[in-house]
Amino acid sequence: MHALLVEDDDRMARALGTALAQRGHTVRRVGRALDALRHVHEAGFVLLDLGLPDLDGLELLRRLRAVCDAPLIVVTARCEERDIVQGLRAGADDYVVKPFRMAELMARIDTVRRRTDPRSGRAGAHPAHPADPADPGGAGGFDGRTVRTGDVEVDLAGRTVRVAGVDVRLTRREFDVLAFLAARPDEVHSREVILDRIWGDVFLAASRSLDVHVAGIRAKTGRSHLVRTVRGFGYQLGSPTAPAQGDGAR
Repeated sequence: MHALLVEDDDRMARALGTALAQRGHTVRRVGRALDALRHVHEAGFVLLDLGLPDLDGLELLRRLRAVCDAPLIVVTARCEERDIVQGLRAGADDYVVKPFRMAELMARIDTVRRRTDPRSGRAGAHPAHPADPADPGGAGGFDGRTVRTGDVEVDLAGRTVRVAGVDVRLTRREFDVLAFLAARPDEVHSREVILDRIWGDVFLAASRSLDVHVAGIRAKTGRSHLVRTVRGFGYQLGSPTAPAQGDGAR
């Protein structure tokens, strides 16, 4: 697969380029934001450093996400929680802090590609289990393609979300999380299960990645109770009109 490597440090670029080539990838390395935007449409996946000379990396990330759906992993020395949260909210599929183990980065690349490849049939493409058409829990209706809860419609096949008849644009990963919950509206899903099915990495349970994406879903839909938190366990599709009662959800 063809990789776009956006890295202005020559030594790091050589190391990454060699590791990617050894795994059968072709690599185009660029060191400036303008070149990244010019070549991103060629890429099967993107590795992005945030410390670029001509444009802040987070701004470039937003621009890349606006024009390309290729898997994108941030690889950067920025390690503050604020930076990680901003990177994930801007659309990164994963965030790796330098220094890193090369084998771990390669594994994360494989995982992100697998989870975002619709041919894989994994959770990142379409939810694997249909929701219960009867919906006895009252979380939403299901017609085999669209899940409805309140004024929110989640089109699982079309990968679109509408709130009160208006399209809402989620990042790919935000939609994956919402679709996973919407396809099983009566179930409470543990953090570990969600992270395993969507990210392919249960060890991300110690990170804020899942919480960041849930917050993004709530903010972009304007429905703070659309994703229901079960404290100490995980998440469930909720009612967008009122908070759940009696279980400590928020």
